[in-house]
Amino acid sequence: MSDYTAKNISEMEAGFGGGFVKARAELGVTSFGMQVIRMPADYGDYPEHDHAESRQEEVYLALEGSGWIDIAGERVDLEEDVFVRVAADVKRKVHAGPNGLKMLVLGGSPGEAYAPSAMTELEGAA
Repeated sequence: MSDYTAKNISEMEAGFGGGFVKARAELGVTSFGMQVIRMPADYGDYPEHDHAESRQEEVYLALEGSGWIDIAGERVDLEEDVFVRVAADVKRKVHAGPNGLKMLVLGGSPGEAYAPSAMTELEGAA
């Protein structure tokens, strides 16, 4: 029997009012972080952050819609088929465009085993 999981994003548990889809946990991925972020049109309240403490670098990919990511004061457009990697110690803040933004975010710390954050676990998971 093959070991795999297939699940539609619409069937996955989401936190933060539906904007933070727990794709990693839903698929049983344990080697890297993976979430889907859904932002409404012109949303600008995504928190500015870095991962200097955890050393986690992130990769962003727009799945639908568009927006931009402010990376240390530089605007980089997020649109379908464009990958953006941001190093752990660099501040970043994502903004949705006029049609909203659905993006895949992948993360991991180079040379370290992945340790999932509690907020990415499924409700009731221990």
